[in-house]
Amino acid sequence: MYGLMISLTRLRPTQLLLLTISILDTCNIAEATTKSLFQGFKATPNPSVSSFQPFLNDSTGNFSLGFLRVDKTQLALAVVHVPSSQPLWLANPTQLATRSDRTQLFFNGSLVISNSHARVFWPTQTNDDIVVLLNSSNLQIQNLHNSPSILWQSFDFPSDTLVENQNFTINMSLISSNGLYSMRLGYNFIGLDAKFQENSAQPDQIYLKHTALEAEAQIVEGQRPISSLVNSDGYLGLLQNGTKLIDVQAFNSFQRPINGFLRVRLEPNGNLIAYYWDGSSWVLDFKAISDTCELSSPCGSYGLCTPGQQSCSCLVQIKDNYWAFTRKGVEVPFKELMYYETTSLFGECEGMCENNCSCWGAMYNNGFGFCFLMDYPIQTLMSVGDESKVGYFKVREGGEKKKTSVVAAIGYLAAGGAIMILIGIGGFWTYRIWRRKTRYENDEVSPSPYKNLETESSKSMEVEMCNRL
Repeated sequence: MYGLMISLTRLRPTQLLLLTISILDTCNIAEATTKSLFQGFKATPNPSVSSFQPFLNDSTGNFSLGFLRVDKTQLALAVVHVPSSQPLWLANPTQLATRSDRTQLFFNGSLVISNSHARVFWPTQTNDDIVVLLNSSNLQIQNLHNSPSILWQSFDFPSDTLVENQNFTINMSLISSNGLYSMRLGYNFIGLDAKFQENSAQPDQIYLKHTALEAEAQIVEGQRPISSLVNSDGYLGLLQNGTKLIDVQAFNSFQRPINGFLRVRLEPNGNLIAYYWDGSSWVLDFKAISDTCELSSPCGSYGLCTPGQQSCSCLVQIKDNYWAFTRKGVEVPFKELMYYETTSLFGECEGMCENNCSCWGAMYNNGFGFCFLMDYPIQTLMSVGDESKVGYFKVREGGEKKKTSVVAAIGYLAAGGAIMILIGIGGFWTYRIWRRKTRYENDEVSPSPYKNLETESSKSMEVEMCNRL
């Protein structure tokens, strides 16, 4: 130790400065990413980081907690799969924090995202000792003194993704990143719902319902509700009491030994898709909906999807005079999950929607007399060869009409302005012609120039005098 001190004292000032900077950089790196967070921890967004700013790692280095840049103005607290930079969990994705140097994350027993104006974007509402990130990607807040030690964990609050061995209960939901689709559990099924109409009191439309086959075991009434689990053996299972398997949705990797991390994500198009990590990329392992046309709205409002061709077209060329129209040979891909009435004629089905202010459209099956009413804007329909399946649709006054009205108003103003300009030009030329004509007439009756005036006057006087003589 004494030798080391002597060697340090023999260093030149510049060498000592470089050594000090090196030691400080090492300390900063250690502080930037750590294995646990204790009370008193604080972090603010680093403006030089363009995508992800980590500050907590798991023991394997595969997962990190940090600030994720969402766009130019927002950021999220996220758990990310480091090799692929794929977000697996976001804290409160419906209310993201602003991307500002005033935003901070701190741990005071509760993990909190706030800003300097005392606005809290997200808290865990706990009072515990330590934050850790497990090698399963589960973020936990633990109490080091009392049992049970885990009082909060991110696995209980999924965003749009489930990972292997993560339990999904009836009190949870997956929400797609665009907020349009959700996954939930029912008494004996997994359901996918679509939000077709914002700020509506109507319930979301279910477009996929996978009911438990109960081949492994029967659901027992009165016991704990079912839960779901992404099993590392390659399937999405439904369980009762947390252990009794009642249904299996097998992935491509089912009962195949793979050494990869599994995840299931509710995609922005509404499909539930499973992937596994093969060491370099995510490999597709399962699709809940295999045909694109069977998704809830792959082509958007008033779109038409043709199965097999995977192509989109317009249901109708909407014109200004279209308020309602019918179309044969179409159906909704999830009609068996929709509410319906029974009528004997298509006209009756059409009238039920026409006279209902909250109805946007109706689908009629002429073979069975089923009338499916839709209380949300029309989404993509599926083209079928059976023309006994007829749809009646309303084109509501909305953004397009407002846009047309604005354009028309601008057109009217432009036309009016053009007319005024033409009137002005015409008036100007009329005035010039009138001036020329007036000047010409005045030239005929006006006196001659002054030098000629004297001559003409003299002649007049001479004539007058001659007449007198």
